[in-house]
Amino acid sequence: MASSKVCDASFAMPKSPPPSSPAMANSKQSLWEEPQTHQNRLSKRQMESLVAFCDTLLPSLDPPSHNSDDDSGDLDGVAAFYRTSASMAGIPERLGEAVSGGMVHPQMMILRLALLLLSTWYGTLLLCGWRSLSPQFPFVRRFALLEQNKREEIVYSWSSSSFRHLRMLYTCIKCTTMRLYFAQVDEKHENPSWKAIGYCGPDPTHVDHSQTTTDHRETLLQSALLHLNHAPEIISGKLRQAGFPSPTFTPTNKPTLHCDAVIIGSGSGGSVAAGVLAAAVAAGVLAAAGHKILLIEKGHFYSTSELSLLEGPTCSAMYEGGGIVATDDVSIFLLAGATVGGGSTINWSASIPTPDIVRREWRHLRRLDLFGSEAYDRALEAVSRRLGVQSGVKVEGFNNEVLRRGCKAAGYDVADVGCNAPPDHYCGWCQWGCKDGKKKSALVTWLDDMARSGNGFILPGCRAVEVIKVRGKQRPEAAGVVVESSAGLQFTIRSKVTVVACGALNTPRLLKRSGLRNKHIGRNLHLHPVAMAWGYFPETSGWPEKMKRSYEGGILTSMSRPKDSNNVILQTPSIHPGIYAALTPWTSASDFRYRMRRFARIAHIFALVRDQGSGAVDYPGKITHRLAPDDEKGLKEGLEAAIRVLEAAGAEEVGTQWVGGDKGRGRDGVERVLNGVRKRRIGDLRTPMCSAHQMGSCRMGMNEEEGAVGPNGEVWEMEGLFVVDTSVFPTALGVNPMVTVQALAYCISKSVDELLRRKMVDSARFSI
Repeated sequence: MASSKVCDASFAMPKSPPPSSPAMANSKQSLWEEPQTHQNRLSKRQMESLVAFCDTLLPSLDPPSHNSDDDSGDLDGVAAFYRTSASMAGIPERLGEAVSGGMVHPQMMILRLALLLLSTWYGTLLLCGWRSLSPQFPFVRRFALLEQNKREEIVYSWSSSSFRHLRMLYTCIKCTTMRLYFAQVDEKHENPSWKAIGYCGPDPTHVDHSQTTTDHRETLLQSALLHLNHAPEIISGKLRQAGFPSPTFTPTNKPTLHCDAVIIGSGSGGSVAAGVLAAAVAAGVLAAAGHKILLIEKGHFYSTSELSLLEGPTCSAMYEGGGIVATDDVSIFLLAGATVGGGSTINWSASIPTPDIVRREWRHLRRLDLFGSEAYDRALEAVSRRLGVQSGVKVEGFNNEVLRRGCKAAGYDVADVGCNAPPDHYCGWCQWGCKDGKKKSALVTWLDDMARSGNGFILPGCRAVEVIKVRGKQRPEAAGVVVESSAGLQFTIRSKVTVVACGALNTPRLLKRSGLRNKHIGRNLHLHPVAMAWGYFPETSGWPEKMKRSYEGGILTSMSRPKDSNNVILQTPSIHPGIYAALTPWTSASDFRYRMRRFARIAHIFALVRDQGSGAVDYPGKITHRLAPDDEKGLKEGLEAAIRVLEAAGAEEVGTQWVGGDKGRGRDGVERVLNGVRKRRIGDLRTPMCSAHQMGSCRMGMNEEEGAVGPNGEVWEMEGLFVVDTSVFPTALGVNPMVTVQALAYCISKSVDELLRRKMVDSARFSI
């Protein structure tokens, strides 16, 4: 075993200027490299512990002398992969930046304390127990001075320790280390692991649009971007030219902008509201409306020419929390969009209408008549038409091919999944942005409608601070929003109505900052927890085709619902090296390297549960979620079904992501894996869970006792303040929520329009 060298930075990621520097101010992050997020404030002793921890997980190893039959990668690539340790790749320094403030999470203080304890002999004895003892003097050594094999034993013991905080410590560092190591790139936009694991990097079929004429739709959308760092006369001129009232400026050039409706958030909900209200004729709903819209988005707009399709930089720039967000106990990892277009820009294309069983429940049990109405039917139809939803696939990708074949062989029903992309959309990189605009995200649908109308502007890189309220007749009335740009400029937008679409994670805190106190704000959070099974299909098996890779092709084009289950579905994910490594079990350094080398031929199927349990959110400070007993039962049944499907599809080996490295070959091995699933708990950090759907944190209800917003989407406590994102879902949905939230936003936008019309009539009467 070769030793790792902390001083060797042969693969250290190129550093961008820190966000506070003049070079970064007023500019958006490049998708080609990750910026320095925060100054590393860990002490020398803490960094020593962190380096030791990271290099325990990923040390520099002597490479195997040859490839075995079921390994991927060429010999040179394999050698580079084995010899490059975490510290050689600069991972401890980047993780130190995250722990020092670059990543906001309640466990960061505990993590810093643990690193401090591990830098002392007595702290090492406390956290590591008898494994830190030595028969020679000194009989107890600090963690960094222990032998590699001892450190591996200790780290592995933490993964399944009876002490929850040790499991949390392991999960935090293991998942973050792996995510950073396998997703970051060097100056050539490469990673030393990719050749060894059979990963090609960015989509090789991606056409570089930077030297070609920009797509007309993108040019139109870019013309609707309003950057507040421009000179006041440019801002004023652009607004006046579009028919907006002239902005006013303070002596320090702080502007106050005026519009009919301000919308906060440009994702699936906010974009629909913008398109419908600003471009009523194009959307076919609110004829003769054409209201003046300003849309606030904390993320930035990226054109196809700016996309890199690189996992690490794209996560940092286009995902909430840089793609590393978790519940307080680190039991569930969350993914959410934070860019213009929101989740629709980086989702998996799945376009599934609201299930009938859910509509009936929301109508009858929650007494929300909207979900049984013809108006909602028309909204679903209009949304599906605008998104171009269809279910044809010319060539199915690796994972979906496995799911479809396995379900048929195992006797499970399998259904096509509608997608907002054409049949030839063979793209496994769409979560890093759609390379050719074929996926009909908000960028090319609702926001395009708004841009074409000439009635709206998008303000990227701007965060809503609080909703402005004035005295109303019976309750406070929303009058706009205070906004802060990424450059630190604070300004005001005055509006007749305010629409919040920040998502289920961010909407609650904005409402609370604005003085709302309804008990449901920030509660009833649902997450659709997901647990995965995997199956290995070596190239020598001949199926799927030898050249197919697990990360290629349409991401989610088929699904199955296990028999007698209304709350669990089986679907396929998109997993690239960083996420794969974060979830893959680590039992030893050499075993983990071996598992990674099979990455390109590992098919994943996940069980998604419509959770009956719930949690609370005050993000970024707090996200909690607790599985109900039925949720855990459903996930176990789903995992069992997924394993049987993988076996039936012809997998040579199957397993789960349980920390013990669960896997088995042949009938006896598969049964052993199935028995393990039945016996073990889910939700105790030993089996990682993920969620790309967050819902219900400001749920809709018939009165203030039952929800935070009414049936028309208006909050109970403030007139003229509407919410149009997944936070208003009365319960968990059970399927991918894009179509449902767009249909709901479509309906709520009618209520917004009606209020705007009344205000216009009242204003005309007053002027007469």
